[in-house]
Amino acid sequence: MPIVRWLFLFACATLAAAAAEPAGAFATGRYRDLFHEYLGKSDAAVDAKLAGAWQHFFRGDEAAQRLFYPIAGDMAYIPDVANNDVRTEGLSYGMMICVQTGHQPEFNQLWKYAKHFLQHESGPMRGYFAWHSTLDGRQLDPGPACDGEEWFVTALFFAAHRWGNDDGIFNYEAEAQSLLRTMLHKDEEPGHGDATNMIDRTAHQVNFVPHGPGATYTDPSYHLPAFYELWARWAAAPEDRATLAQLAPTSREFFRRVAHPQTGLMPDLCGFDGKSVQPGRDAFLYDAWRTLSNPAVDWSWWAADPWEIAQSNRVLGFLAAQGPNCVNRFQLDGTPIGRDVNSPGVIAMAACAALAADRKTGAPFVQRLWDLPLPEGRYRYYNGLLTYLALLEVSGNFRIFPPPVSH
Repeated sequence: MPIVRWLFLFACATLAAAAAEPAGAFATGRYRDLFHEYLGKSDAAVDAKLAGAWQHFFRGDEAAQRLFYPIAGDMAYIPDVANNDVRTEGLSYGMMICVQTGHQPEFNQLWKYAKHFLQHESGPMRGYFAWHSTLDGRQLDPGPACDGEEWFVTALFFAAHRWGNDDGIFNYEAEAQSLLRTMLHKDEEPGHGDATNMIDRTAHQVNFVPHGPGATYTDPSYHLPAFYELWARWAAAPEDRATLAQLAPTSREFFRRVAHPQTGLMPDLCGFDGKSVQPGRDAFLYDAWRTLSNPAVDWSWWAADPWEIAQSNRVLGFLAAQGPNCVNRFQLDGTPIGRDVNSPGVIAMAACAALAADRKTGAPFVQRLWDLPLPEGRYRYYNGLLTYLALLEVSGNFRIFPPPVSH
């Protein structure tokens, strides 16, 4: 065969192989709308569904629906209604919802509340946020919960890229960079005491809390490889980018290690090695609901690990086998815990797993999310936020906002 023809055929084969490789939304800019793809819903119907969620949770009845409460000082909070407190988890989820849906004033109100009442200005925890407070901002526990900081950082980066930066606390880029650096370098600060990094430098994993024994193990639902890929590109310091580049691959391998091989369920807490660290928390409990979503969103954005397809099929297959009245907690081997069934948060996170699962496995869960009434009443906080995030993710409206292209 003439060498020119051989080179031509080799080039064609290489291009064909590259085209066959899956590419996530970061590379393609395309986000799947499973409501349209699987259920045949129109753009208008999906837009109305999302508008209804905003109206319900941000403008709805104050006693039964709303999760957004403005207060004096141009601030606002999102309460855990059942526990009558405010958590960085809810504030950061709310900020992410606002940046995804284009609501900058509400984003700023939530961020101002977090900065004013919850961020430590001095002491060992300087730069971190107390994980919860009373409704009027009195800190109940000075310790941070790492998931709040993770979502704050990503929401702030997105805000900087979508809306640009202003002064002070509304210089979103500066705030994101400062918080991320604290998460990586707390142990280098004078007077940090018992406080340490949120990212364990040896394990290359997020810890449960950055102080005391909780800094020596992790929460699988805090592992967010979809976010880590962005941090590794956007962190200001080159040495930090190199450190962060190790997080996403480590978390993907961690998911493989902790997911039960038959059920796909992951625990609430475990060691960096995946082993149990707290009897009772080594089960699929409330935090772990989010482990249904995190690998699938990672696949949707990055398509880096095909195992996430198998994992999503596995865990949805297990949940489908539980029938129409699935409990909300399990031992990892699938043994039910308690009698609470059909929790909206589980239904919502399962629908997100459909982003990576096969159509036959995922479509019924997408239908269940579409049919799910928006949570109301005492338990609307966690169930409601997970439902709203799932509506965005499953409809293709949970998106990466990259830095503006400079010319």
